[in-house]
Amino acid sequence: MVDDESINVFLNPTRDDFYDPFLMKKKKKAVERIIKAINTKEKVMIYGDYDVDGITSITVLKKYLSERGLETGYYIPNRLEEGYGLNKDAIEKIIEQKYTLIITVDCGISGIEEIDMCNKLGIDVIVTDHHEQLEELPKAYAIIDAKRKDNTYPFRGLAGCRSCI
Repeated sequence: MVDDESINVFLNPTRDDFYDPFLMKKKKKAVERIIKAINTKEKVMIYGDYDVDGITSITVLKKYLSERGLETGYYIPNRLEEGYGLNKDAIEKIIEQKYTLIITVDCGISGIEEIDMCNKLGIDVIVTDHHEQLEELPKAYAIIDAKRKDNTYPFRGLAGCRSCI
């Protein structure tokens, strides 16, 4: 049964009603890497999915990072030509443009080969996603996903745009 207080919190949440985001695995490591990118004025690519939570994630993260003086680009794969998630052709274009950090939003948890490619080319990748992980996690700099098998975050049902912030 749902009580009146639960309904009120659901309809009128405050910051105090949310879980500490640092309960998510690798959140601190990701934040420290992003702070480094801000301090050293790196070029950061936000690589998102083409659906609603992917585009929302790109918008929210780009606005936040831009307000902190960080040069950010964004990449949304063409659904019909590139499909879902990271792809090697897009990564090659990102590298040609001298980006040094890729932050995925709403994708990346299954990008094992693509993230291996980034690692070999010296590009750090922070994955923020909300999809189920495969048996193996990619070897990204940090992976933030409430559905990781080793998850300690109390709520697994976050949309992609909540995992990134």
